[in-house]
Amino acid sequence: MVWVAYAIVFFGTIAKRKIKHIYVANWFYGGFILAVALLHIVNNISIPAGLMKSYPVYSGAIDAMVQWWYGHNAVGFFLTAGFLGMMYYFVPKQAARPVYSYRLSVVHFWALIFTYMWAGPHHLHYTALPDWTQSLGMVLSLILFAPSWGGMINGIMTLSGAWDKLRTDPILKFLIVSLSFYGMSTFEGPMMSIKTVNALSHYTDWTVAHVHAGALGWVGFVTIGSVYYMIPRLFGKEQMHSTKLVEAHFWIATIGVVLYIAAMWIAGVMQGLMWSSLNDDGTLTYSFVESVKRTMPYYVIRFAGGLLYLSGMCIMAYNVYRTAIGGKAVDAEIPAVSQTQHH
Repeated sequence: MVWVAYAIVFFGTIAKRKIKHIYVANWFYGGFILAVALLHIVNNISIPAGLMKSYPVYSGAIDAMVQWWYGHNAVGFFLTAGFLGMMYYFVPKQAARPVYSYRLSVVHFWALIFTYMWAGPHHLHYTALPDWTQSLGMVLSLILFAPSWGGMINGIMTLSGAWDKLRTDPILKFLIVSLSFYGMSTFEGPMMSIKTVNALSHYTDWTVAHVHAGALGWVGFVTIGSVYYMIPRLFGKEQMHSTKLVEAHFWIATIGVVLYIAAMWIAGVMQGLMWSSLNDDGTLTYSFVESVKRTMPYYVIRFAGGLLYLSGMCIMAYNVYRTAIGGKAVDAEIPAVSQTQHH
């Protein structure tokens, strides 16, 4: 019901717009709303067997494939498309520059929407899923690299002619570094979908590193930057209570993310190598418990990185609180419509 209400509000607003053009950020939001609804419905199709009981219509390998079609696209549309919509709005706004290439942003949207939907089988390499399905998922995952990096380059190059702003604007630092993490994650994902690489990385903490580079680095940073942009405007302020605290938050969070994912990268590769190591007689060289013991120091580093990231969020909460109590909630005026030429 919440999602339906959200869709009604969003598409109702689009329907009532006063200009013909729909800015590309709204394309990403619209795609994200429709795709998440589709995923939820298809993944949960069941046959009722009573008031409180039902049976899923899928079973076996088909069930696994549908689950990862859902799981991968939950990441692709909930944690990628929606946040790309935020990126295409807040990066140009904070940089006070038009998006680098509007044409590229539209290509980015359609290529991402088409390709992402079918990359889920790469989560099921070396399973009962038909081999051709695994290979098709791998190929589409590799193709996905192109639109993803097109979007990253488009976002970063929006700063063309205004690179000096990165020296003094910590909000812009959050937004641009988030794109760097997006680029890194969307390079790593297709690479990990290659079967030979996946044989090493799957079930290890390398996957944890990959997920958190996207979740903490991309999704977290673009959200933080967007909130820092909006909060002063909600309370009639020119800027946050303390720009120095925003700067401190940026560096603490960045160091935290790097520690977190670097520790998990090293631990993951080590785990994959230990688990695949065999003696001459074909027995395992290392037991699982030995790999856990070797991983423990990296978990300590992971904890330290996560603690730094959490500390940064506490700084942000304090800064937002001080900004809010020092201002007064305002109704933002809708700016006059101006016709701009996009390239």
